[in-house]
Amino acid sequence: MSAQIMDGRGLRDKILRDLALKVRKFKIEPTLAIILVGEESASEIYVRRKEAAASEIGANFRLIKKPKTIKQTELEEIVKTLNHDRKVSGIVVQKPLPAQIESDEIDLLVDPAKDVDGLNPISTFIPATTRGIFALLDRYDVQVAGKEVVVIGRSKLVGLPTALEFLKRNATVMICHSQTRNLSAKTRSADILIVAAGWPKLIKKTMVKRGTVVIDVGINRDPKTKKLVGDVDFEAVKDVASKITPVPGGIGPMTVAALMMNLVEAASRK
Repeated sequence: MSAQIMDGRGLRDKILRDLALKVRKFKIEPTLAIILVGEESASEIYVRRKEAAASEIGANFRLIKKPKTIKQTELEEIVKTLNHDRKVSGIVVQKPLPAQIESDEIDLLVDPAKDVDGLNPISTFIPATTRGIFALLDRYDVQVAGKEVVVIGRSKLVGLPTALEFLKRNATVMICHSQTRNLSAKTRSADILIVAAGWPKLIKKTMVKRGTVVIDVGINRDPKTKKLVGDVDFEAVKDVASKITPVPGGIGPMTVAALMMNLVEAASRK
């Protein structure tokens, strides 16, 4: 029996509709400010999606574009200005940043109360992708407490915060990465498998036990077909998984929806 497909697009649309109703009751519309450095095409696509979502819920959108040659001090001043701007509810510094920028220092500088990406260690928000994952798990009634969870990927953006959130919800968590030995043995132990490795179709059918919930965070361009694919061999793995996210249409839309959830929460606290 084929796995249930977890529809991120459908849930995103519902979340945005609900958020729009909340925003209509606000005296002042939320404002999302995004700093975009350079002209990387993928980053520009993600920013446009965030702008569209902000518009859909009735929030204002402010884009600050800077060349990839920007200096650390200049970027820091922009962040400080946004921190002190009372009209700005949420701040996103779009990643990746150029090599000359100390990305961690920028994350530390963002006001925790406006850090809707959740990258400041003392941010009051769950990082958007992580929050999107859990919103989708909740929608499909996936129980987390007591489950064996394997997270592939240890990035600050996805792997680490997602693993931590599972721990907070009483799951038993294993983090795997590029240096993990005998990866298949680890993945076959998972009740819930989160894959954020950035490696097209890394996870094969033989690496997943029957009944596992599979969350594919990866977005890659297939070198042969040029189509977008995930880190999971979707067509094969869906025959053994109980539930699985597609790429595209799974976690990508949920990340944007979760960012808007964080933005509306930030605005409601003012």
